[in-house]
Amino acid sequence: MESSHPIGIFDSGYGGLTVFKSIAALLPGYDYIYLGDNGRAPYGNRSFETVHQYTLECVEWFFKMGCPLVVLACNTASAKALRTIQQIDLPRIAPDKRVLGVIRPTAEIIGTFTHTRSVGVLGTKGTINSGSYEIEINKFFPEVKVHQLACPMWVPLVEYGEYNSDGADYFVQKYLNELLAQAPDIDTILLACTHYPLLLGKIKKYLPAGINVVSQGDIVANSLAGYLQRHTEIESVLTKHGNMSFYTTDDTSDFDNHATAFFGAKMRSVHLHL
Repeated sequence: MESSHPIGIFDSGYGGLTVFKSIAALLPGYDYIYLGDNGRAPYGNRSFETVHQYTLECVEWFFKMGCPLVVLACNTASAKALRTIQQIDLPRIAPDKRVLGVIRPTAEIIGTFTHTRSVGVLGTKGTINSGSYEIEINKFFPEVKVHQLACPMWVPLVEYGEYNSDGADYFVQKYLNELLAQAPDIDTILLACTHYPLLLGKIKKYLPAGINVVSQGDIVANSLAGYLQRHTEIESVLTKHGNMSFYTTDDTSDFDNHATAFFGAKMRSVHLHL
């Protein structure tokens, strides 16, 4: 029986499914495993040490499942755990495997969207407090000014299915006004949380005309495609049957009901006890 070597897609919950949706659309032939650590979510307010511990446990599980490559489709995990995993953990536990994140691919391209050289970044408290986006964007676009704001109410609104409700309008408008008050010349806003695309309709409703709103799904998918072209030693071992498996550390029926809105298709997940 042929061994399976899928691409692992990880998130603390549902949000990474918005990235996975773009990846699967661009690279449909590969096998994939998605894991949402819903039982320990949210990650946004947890310490660096806790996020690293949780993320590493999940990455090690992906490796046991045969994944040679794992994508952290989670901004908080990318901000708080990725560098340590890449630089310290992988050389020790799996030097032949790779773990990628969502921050660097986004930072490499975000400067091409702005004319005023003023970019707003909206994310969880953990992502914003890490300073990762400002650091990474300034590596590629040192002339771009980065203005950041944490939006602590947006993930709960999305997780509880309230992203289309009238109640969501208050918090969407509140955070957008606070961000634009930092710098009225912002012409590009990055949604640095994979939950936020579900609020895109309301976000555009409360923004002045002419402001770009950038989601990460297509950016990360294109970056992954380029990575696989450059790294044939990884690409060549990936299995290509078009299989997708979904796992959650929480209740499967709850995951399946919520996940459909993020992924755009029905699914049947499997419970994982880490």
